[in-house]
Amino acid sequence: MQDKTTEIFRDAPVPKAVISNVVPSIVSMIMVLIYNLADTFFIGQTKNAYMVAAISVATPAFLFFMAIGMLFGIGGTSLISRSLGEGKTEKAKTASSFCFWTGLCIGIIAAIVIFIFAEPVSRAIGASDDTISYTSQYLRIVSTSIPFLIIGNTFSNIIRAEGKANVAMMGMLIGNLINIILDPIMILGFGWNVAGAAVATVLGNIFAAIFYICHLLSKNAMLSIHPNYYHAGNGIAVGVLAIGIPASLNSMLMSFSNIIVNNIMLRYGDMAVAGLGVAMKVNMIVVMLLIGLGTGIQPVLGYCFGAGNKKRYMAVLKFSLILAFGLSAVMTVICYCGADPLVHAFLEDPNAFSYGMSFARIYIYSGPVMGLLFVFINASRSTGAALPALILSISRQGIIYLPVLFLFRNIFNTATMLAAAQPLTDYLATALAVIL
Repeated sequence: MQDKTTEIFRDAPVPKAVISNVVPSIVSMIMVLIYNLADTFFIGQTKNAYMVAAISVATPAFLFFMAIGMLFGIGGTSLISRSLGEGKTEKAKTASSFCFWTGLCIGIIAAIVIFIFAEPVSRAIGASDDTISYTSQYLRIVSTSIPFLIIGNTFSNIIRAEGKANVAMMGMLIGNLINIILDPIMILGFGWNVAGAAVATVLGNIFAAIFYICHLLSKNAMLSIHPNYYHAGNGIAVGVLAIGIPASLNSMLMSFSNIIVNNIMLRYGDMAVAGLGVAMKVNMIVVMLLIGLGTGIQPVLGYCFGAGNKKRYMAVLKFSLILAFGLSAVMTVICYCGADPLVHAFLEDPNAFSYGMSFARIYIYSGPVMGLLFVFINASRSTGAALPALILSISRQGIIYLPVLFLFRNIFNTATMLAAAQPLTDYLATALAVIL
């Protein structure tokens, strides 16, 4: 089975090996993007900007739990793809089982904590008196699906390591389509507003997780989630966490930095927070596509590295960088020119729209280099190089972004210049990636 499922990693022409793994990954990210945009879009149709602001405020908490899924997903993918390249199938199964059961336990504990403390958590992440009821309601409902969210995010990555990129894509498609279909029904049709968006999200997460579990229990899977394979020793936990923690730190820091910038933006009012949230959604069109490209090449690079095929590894890396730069340039132009209708689709309030347009145009300035940054990050992860992966993962939303953000706040103290901290950070992080 290994020869059939990983043959493309080993023998296919480099463009085919890259494209066949990148396309399903990008499609998955597009669905995640649409799913993220759908909540905000249909809430926007209520003409209540405070609800839009509440969804924006709740996003960092959601990102935090996606980060836990990335911890096991990216870390597991790195270890599993290298193990398969070395011909160690049993080790790959053990890593898969470890990621499933550990992630599930963390998810159950997190769900209980968020459900109980939804209101204080909402305050902590930037909810105002006008948005606190909407934010806490959304978080409390969504918390019930945290275990499924973690499983879905974990195995949408790991399954690609066994050469099943299309299966990984299908799980994302199923979960996100369910959410997108249910959003207008529950938000507008039933009139459930924020609660409707949350329920649709919960059901989407549940069905995606169920799909992946069914695949992993089938005869078609090379990997396993059977408890008999579970153990953390023999380098399994260390191998997953050494790459997984740096990968998840990026999303956790994204969550943390969003909380900080939301709290800073509150001084300009809830409409500034709503505008910033929508601008981030528009910017996600570029970011999610390029994340899909980066994560798509990681299993190929990891397999080549594990097999000791340096020549093929470098060929895949060079082709991926060229592809990433081209895609970055095209998407930057599209999103910059299309910012007006995109922002207008989410915001009716003139003040919120003005903020959203300004922020969206500023955020997209980092588009041309984003693809290169994500390719370099995933190249580091594919080799198991924990320290470079850690440095790159925490630079974009942490060790570079936060100092720049606070510096801009103290020097300029305007909403638009606060937004400009992100593109400057992206260029600095890409330069650091090239050096490493």
